[in-house]
Amino acid sequence: IMSKVYKLNGAVQQYAWGKIGDNSMVAKLCSQGNSDFTIDSNQPYAELWMGAHPKAPSGVVGKNISLLQMLNEQPELLGQKVNTKFGSLPYLFKVLSVNKSLSIQAHPNKQLAQKLHSEHPDIYKDPNHKPEMAIALTPFEALCGFRPLSEISNFLDDVPELAAVVGQTACGKLKAELGGVHPESAALKECFSNVILCSKDIREQQLSQLVTRVKELKANSQDLSSVNGELLLKLNSQFPGDVGCFVIYFLNHINLAPGEALFLGANVPHAYLYGDCIECMACSDNVVRAGLTPKLVDADTLCEMLEYEPTSASERLFTPCKSSDPNETVYNPPVEDFAVVKVHVKSGDYIFSEYESASILIFISGGAKIQENDQTISAGTILFVPANVRLAVKVTEEIIAYRAYVYPN
Repeated sequence: IMSKVYKLNGAVQQYAWGKIGDNSMVAKLCSQGNSDFTIDSNQPYAELWMGAHPKAPSGVVGKNISLLQMLNEQPELLGQKVNTKFGSLPYLFKVLSVNKSLSIQAHPNKQLAQKLHSEHPDIYKDPNHKPEMAIALTPFEALCGFRPLSEISNFLDDVPELAAVVGQTACGKLKAELGGVHPESAALKECFSNVILCSKDIREQQLSQLVTRVKELKANSQDLSSVNGELLLKLNSQFPGDVGCFVIYFLNHINLAPGEALFLGANVPHAYLYGDCIECMACSDNVVRAGLTPKLVDADTLCEMLEYEPTSASERLFTPCKSSDPNETVYNPPVEDFAVVKVHVKSGDYIFSEYESASILIFISGGAKIQENDQTISAGTILFVPANVRLAVKVTEEIIAYRAYVYPN
């Protein structure tokens, strides 16, 4: 059925960690896609929210209502399967522009989310899980998942201040596990928990010793890689004395090229450090934090819930799959709440895939015209495409777009 697609204005979040002014991809896309938006060159622009999240639903252009209201009034736009299974739009789609690292965090699975929500509804505001997919738009830097035990063991040897916080017994247990196959490592849990739960005095004293030592190494032009020195100094300048500065020795430090992705399932520790990305997640606000943040830290819950599974950085990369349409790259995670597709079309007439679910589409670059009504699409244009709607466009300049939808299964 040819029915209407709707232009949206996303909601901008100006968190302090966002990139400033027009260095921010969020700000640039907003000003390109929305003529009423002006960039303040001194302000941070951290996140662009596209969806129907009650906290900040997108506005429907020309209708003077939010997407949330529109979907409440016309639930059939979501698609029958989505309605039956979720009753609302199950994902939130975002662009992030990260200038300063976000907290070290993990998201609970549904079972833990229900428990946390019933025990602390003021902190954990809903009973849902929050799997996330991050796809780099610019070179993107993150911490994700536990490093192989051999790497952590090397850091324990090369960073005596870290070993002091971990403690001799736990260090010994980790070394005893080297060479074995450990899908879940008890020694890793003990070492990591000792760092996260270490008393503030001991932690700050050891960290200040380490930072002083690394600054000296740097002043003498020594190689800092064995002590992860560059990242340590960067994070310590952003969050002086923070436990997160020790966490870098446990988590993989990952650099994504544009188009590369991370999938953050339940209980995987991660932190975004720098860059711009597309993010899609299940609709939830459940975050358990343990450092690099001014927000509430729930260290006990975090240490208990994490998946202590050593993996290499390359194993953490999410591999997208090809689709029957050669212009599409599909990022289809092992959850039923969402998938993301990248659409790259050089020129000519193009028909976007038709889905049984409602989808949201953002154009990152290029230009096109919607064939049905000649409406212009440019970088920053956000479209809501109802279920079972075909969107046909004429590409005027090579387009790259990302689209979130509910994967059929």
